[in-house]
Amino acid sequence: MAGENQEERVQGLVVLGILGFLAQLVNSSLGMGYGVTSTSFLLAIGTVPALASATVNLSQVGSQAVSALAHWRFGNVDWRVVRGVAVSGALGAFGGAFFLSWLSTEAARPLMTTILLVLGCYVLVRFTVWGPPKDMVGRVLAHRFLAPLGFVGGFMNSTGGGGWGPIGTSALLATGRLEPRKVVGSISVAEFVVVLAGSAGFAFGLGLGSVNMGWVGALLLGGVVAAPIAAWLAHRIPGRMLGPLVGGLILTTNAHNVMRMEAFTMRAPTQLAVYAVLLLAWGAAVLWSTREHLRHQRDTEPARSPAA
Repeated sequence: MAGENQEERVQGLVVLGILGFLAQLVNSSLGMGYGVTSTSFLLAIGTVPALASATVNLSQVGSQAVSALAHWRFGNVDWRVVRGVAVSGALGAFGGAFFLSWLSTEAARPLMTTILLVLGCYVLVRFTVWGPPKDMVGRVLAHRFLAPLGFVGGFMNSTGGGGWGPIGTSALLATGRLEPRKVVGSISVAEFVVVLAGSAGFAFGLGLGSVNMGWVGALLLGGVVAAPIAAWLAHRIPGRMLGPLVGGLILTTNAHNVMRMEAFTMRAPTQLAVYAVLLLAWGAAVLWSTREHLRHQRDTEPARSPAA
């Protein structure tokens, strides 16, 4: 029996390591996805919301440090943007962590699941319908825009277990004033400061003695391996294709979490119908985004000269 329990723990750590790798691969290449994906999984296996967010924040401290260094080396960082969002983001993250630590589990789980569900819908729709902006005009972003954006993103990142990327990356892309790789790189660098402040907030409000450091280590290891690879791919992987994949995963996972709540008890046939609709919508979004990406590639290819 003890041997079986040990084997199950090892298997669980391997799964978390793979999850950390995939989540960081998406996060560092798309500018979002690590927190909401990892937290959604931890909630799905029954982890207390505050502990889930604390685990994700702690694991991201190491992986985001590697990601920040890699993005800097590849020239993906606009330091004006980093300075504009990092300080206010850290303040928001610390406050959000303390707020979530204060909430009871019964109140925190519906709140976090709702936030993640909304973020998943937003990411799915945002990148399926509109895709990333195409025209970058290069104007400087004002501090009065960056500071509130950082605070809201940091607060949501701690209370929802994710949100810095979906809020920060999407908002900066939507302005059309910064090329996508600079958006992703700048948000990734600033996220190191945000998760560090969030971890400090959880340590102050919750204490870290109840955090499973084995889980943190597994997520961290997977994320550290993925971070430099993702930074290199940041300007190569089309966000229009990755966005729907991430958004659909977040949406489906948190729909599962919602249906597990006592307030939303559903019969098995109803749950299967919900899953079927979500999977069909997810598949359609991915196919549509892939089609649009390929069409855009064809339209932008230089015309071939006719054969002699």
